[in-house]
Amino acid sequence: MELVTTHVHTTFCNHAYGSVRQMVDAGAAAGVTTMAITEHYPLTHRFDPTERVSMRQWRLSEYFQAIEQARAAHPDMEVLVGCELDWLGSTDDRGLTPQDFDRFEIVLGSVHYIDGWGIDDRDHQEHWEEVGVDHLWRRYFELWCEAATSDWPFTVMSHPDLVKKYGHVPSFDARPLYEQAAEAAAAGGVMVEVNTSGAHYACREMFPCPDFLRALCRAGVPCTVGTDAHEVGHVVRGVEEAYRLMWEAGYRTVTVPQRDGSRREIALG
Repeated sequence: MELVTTHVHTTFCNHAYGSVRQMVDAGAAAGVTTMAITEHYPLTHRFDPTERVSMRQWRLSEYFQAIEQARAAHPDMEVLVGCELDWLGSTDDRGLTPQDFDRFEIVLGSVHYIDGWGIDDRDHQEHWEEVGVDHLWRRYFELWCEAATSDWPFTVMSHPDLVKKYGHVPSFDARPLYEQAAEAAAAGGVMVEVNTSGAHYACREMFPCPDFLRALCRAGVPCTVGTDAHEVGHVVRGVEEAYRLMWEAGYRTVTVPQRDGSRREIALG
């Protein structure tokens, strides 16, 4: 079956291993037909003081050039120029405009920060106890729904329940949050990603969880698949398993964004 991944990182973000060319070469060797290179869009010093979380602004031109070169080397493979853009809510200090994204063919929307605190910041995990798991889960989904319904140029909302990454689960039934998020994605006209990387974190399941994925299916939200690869060996990790989870949730196709802004469907099963 055709393999796709719409979420891949490279050495441009300073915490991944594998150049653009190496990632695309690996994808081509594995039979990937569509791959999106989606580097972390630049953050300011406030959010990335060690310059280890996002791409540097001054490297954008080099980034675009590297993707063009990899694309030229693999004319039979569709390679999208993309980025992963953090939704920071009222704490955003970048002054972004729509023109900042003119050259991107896919923009992943992510919530990595809750009111300035990094969800997956391993050095500040005490925040879970200080603020409370239940509050952080609810606040995460508030921000996620804001992002999904915003006028920002998000193509796909990535790892939609990232808040569970380190195994923190709320004391309440989270299914109403999933329903709200699914409704927000449908209202915002965005796709959602089945992100395979979650199976390798403390949460031990892909993003989103099965209940969330079923809610997205009921809401008619199209889903794609991304591996969130940060090294060459993970470019296609879990893609076929993601297809199976989508089928079990009620999906019969996986949706693939294309360079011209359109979408195509791959039949599952």
